[in-house]
Amino acid sequence: MKILLVDDHALFREGMRYVLQQLPEEVEILEAGNFPDGLTLATQHPELDLALLDLNMPGSEGPVSIKFFHHRYPHIPVVVISGEESRGVMEKVMSYGAMGFVCKNSAAQVMLGALKLVLTGGIYIPPQLLQRQGLMVEKQPEQVDGRSLRTNEYGLTARQMQVLTHLSNGLSNKEIAEQMCLAEGTVKIHIATMYQILRVGSRMEAVRMAEGLGLIGTSS
Repeated sequence: MKILLVDDHALFREGMRYVLQQLPEEVEILEAGNFPDGLTLATQHPELDLALLDLNMPGSEGPVSIKFFHHRYPHIPVVVISGEESRGVMEKVMSYGAMGFVCKNSAAQVMLGALKLVLTGGIYIPPQLLQRQGLMVEKQPEQVDGRSLRTNEYGLTARQMQVLTHLSNGLSNKEIAEQMCLAEGTVKIHIATMYQILRVGSRMEAVRMAEGLGLIGTSS
């Protein structure tokens, strides 16, 4: 497994090396101390399994740089590891294509769990976004119906159930966003929240779990 670590603090990179060495597979870590050097390494190593990027470092323009990296290397999952704790910044980073956002003050086991989730195809949402998740602002033409913020017996909101139904019909995130008049980043957040509630790590597992619970009809 090959992971890119881009952060301008050598001491933090040293700590992250310790965390990464606890992953199940042997890890080769490529390091850079600024964003441009990180881009160079990503170009030289297209086989990267994961990129860990700081937001505030030389050559980076914050969330916009995450968007740039994702568009340039869409096949490389990105997890942002930052001291930033603003909900708005976190939401923007996730909407720009990051598969996870982990605060630097998180415990090593939290960091490790987040990376394992992303490496298995999931999305890690920071607790700050999961809290009051149902109240997150979504740009849509109609007024939010209060009933959509209530959860069923499994903890899923009506909106998450809509997303789940679209998933079972094979729609992509972009198609779901168009159907529900939501931003694609918001759809990703709903899906990631469902993964955590249903304790699954992929779209297929989510659909199968939902079918088993009787939340949606079984596929033919």
